[in-house]
Amino acid sequence: MPDSSPSVTRLLHEWSGGRREAFDQLFPLVYDELRRLAAQHLRRERQPPVQTTALVHEAYLKLVQEDGVRCDNRAHFFGIAARVMRCLLIDQARARASVKRGGGAELIVPGGELGVSLPANLDLLALDEALSQLARTDARQSELVELRFFGGLTIDETAEVLGISAATVSREWTIARAWLYARLHGGAR
Repeated sequence: MPDSSPSVTRLLHEWSGGRREAFDQLFPLVYDELRRLAAQHLRRERQPPVQTTALVHEAYLKLVQEDGVRCDNRAHFFGIAARVMRCLLIDQARARASVKRGGGAELIVPGGELGVSLPANLDLLALDEALSQLARTDARQSELVELRFFGGLTIDETAEVLGISAATVSREWTIARAWLYARLHGGAR
């Protein structure tokens, strides 16, 4: 992720302070990175429900409507954007699943993304449920997975966003991956 420019940081702080117009100025500065993030999400889906541009614009609408968003830096912003995109895709997967039995809400995840071998056709709803279960037992590990997997943040960027050391992120990342592996491969519930 590119280094944060002073104008991006300033606009993030202004937006966090409640100045919605700052987000309108921020959006063009981070648009290409948001498109990369959206494309990363959509590549995982067998039949993407939306185009990259549409996902970015839907995320923009959600983000601009948010009140009280605290955004400390660029990495934190992209973590928030990743969470919004994930929620949008989960909502769409649920809608597809309710319309058609079996839903077609499958996610194709290359084995290296989480650092574990995942099923070739991972169900996005199953992943969401596993992350929800993880959040109930360890909210920070769930957020860490969201930032690393969905946000594409590095260990150092994740540490910065969570306000913990890189060593702690690395250790908890290993634990969270093992926990998800067990859940997604039919392990204990």
